Amino acid sequence: MKWQNPWYDEAKPHHTPEGFRNPEPELRQPGDLQRWRKERKAQGLPFPPQQGYQAFAQQWCLKADLSGEQDAVWWLGHAAIMLRLEGRYGLIDPVLSDRASPLRFLGPKRKTPAPLAIRDLPALDWVLISHNHYDHLDRSTIKAILRRFPEVQFIVPLGLEPWFRRMGARQVIQLDWWQQTQRHGVTFHAVPARHWSMRTLHDRNRSLWCGWTVTTATLNFWFSGDSGYSENLLDIARRLGPFNLAALPVGAYAPEWFMSGQHMNPQQSVSLHQAIGAPVTIPIHWGVFELADESLDEPPQALAQALSAANQDPSRFRPWRIGERANLNNID
Repeated sequence: MKWQNPWYDEAKPHHTPEGFRNPEPELRQPGDLQRWRKERKAQGLPFPPQQGYQAFAQQWCLKADLSGEQDAVWWLGHAAIMLRLEGRYGLIDPVLSDRASPLRFLGPKRKTPAPLAIRDLPALDWVLISHNHYDHLDRSTIKAILRRFPEVQFIVPLGLEPWFRRMGARQVIQLDWWQQTQRHGVTFHAVPARHWSMRTLHDRNRSLWCGWTVTTATLNFWFSGDSGYSENLLDIARRLGPFNLAALPVGAYAPEWFMSGQHMNPQQSVSLHQAIGAPVTIPIHWGVFELADESLDEPPQALAQALSAANQDPSRFRPWRIGERANLNNID
């Protein structure tokens, strides 16, 4: 029997009876995946960082410092973010395993170490997930979370609640774009992203993808998740801004003919950063896994060039080290 979307809402353009879709046109054509893989293999891409992987890790990684009690934000590498708000901890897209893959012996391997382990956390109140790709939703990390924090609240896009229930999660809320929920004085909005979902050969776009906003009395944070550039993203700032903190992707963009419908390049991220008022912005989606053709050390260089070309303050959108934190009372 053909699968039908149980969350289908005909009034919403990103819904279809068979699953979910982007409102923007699809840029990929049949055969593009095979073409990219062939070209990538022929050219030996991606190349290692200029100084090698060990030197790259020494330059860009440090162990996460959880000391103190101040409200803070940490970048944990790739798209993983941690927040401490009034003593409560939250994670966004935590992936702390050695591979972004369903297999332990195959698939994109971590090139830089995780800055912490789940056992290091003193508490965990909530976890946000943007979509089900393996570099954003990691089974081993989720299982480690559930072993240590069985009552943690998972907040996920439409269609992902069943997966978490199968993992043993007790508290799961799933949201559509523009829907919200609250927990302990924090408001979470699921917001649009231009991407897709797939975890097996048979579930393409059967669950939704999204970004998140996290809002308190003093923080308004937009985490874009994985997203290609779209003018539609500006609606997020118009409806839920202004933001004083953002996390925008700057990696996995090459080659652009293949990646642009699902991943922003640094120039597009800088344009979006500028359009939403240039809040303090964490560059994400780089530095850990080689998912596209650019080298691991290319995104920071391309970001610096894009900021200079746009005459933007580089201190507002600078590359963080994996494990680095900033106290939120210093965010303006």
